[in-house]
Amino acid sequence: MPEIIETTVYRLDELSDAAKEKARAWYRQTGFDHDWFEFVYDDFERICAIIGVDLKTVPVRLYGGGTRQKPCIWFSGFWSQGDGACFEGRYGHATGAPRTIRGHAPKDDELHRIADVLQAIQRRNFYQLHATVTHRDRYYHEYSMAISVERDSPTWQDMTADAEETVIEALRDLARWLYRQLERKYDYLTSDHLVDKAITANAYTFTAGGRRFG
Repeated sequence: MPEIIETTVYRLDELSDAAKEKARAWYRQTGFDHDWFEFVYDDFERICAIIGVDLKTVPVRLYGGGTRQKPCIWFSGFWSQGDGACFEGRYGHATGAPRTIRGHAPKDDELHRIADVLQAIQRRNFYQLHATVTHRDRYYHEYSMAISVERDSPTWQDMTADAEETVIEALRDLARWLYRQLERKYDYLTSDHLVDKAITANAYTFTAGGRRFG
């Protein structure tokens, strides 16, 4: 025979501190927008274009039946020692990169440094350096990128002794920079303040113990 069971539910601000933590944990795991990183990716694509990295893309199917080109960018985070970010693409000299990157990100000293380092090594090699970046292994961090550096000299002139290491380290620094942006964005979006606002705005209710109701 059917029974009617009554349950008292609470808004977030009516819960105990322990129950609030459980409610926040539910939101971070279930209610959080799992495409949150797309805005960071979009900015990274722009930065790569400025610095001279042409990101590799792959076609992905859209819900409506079409396709779009998705850049080959990956990350894992943010809790394990092997976490990080990486990308695939091809690097070549970009005219005016140091000036342009300062216009795009005037306060980001690390991006300025990376652009300056690449500009300087290109100058010493008559702007003929190119690098191919591919992902290897099943992990996603800067050392999972295989980077091959070459000099496209019409007279078959070798690259300077420091060119290969300098370009490789600069591109790995770019992957490290991306990971830090992703980590900061995630920490901000999952902060108690933002999570509480989202829960309140959606009028979610919980049991006294902080378990999502309904």
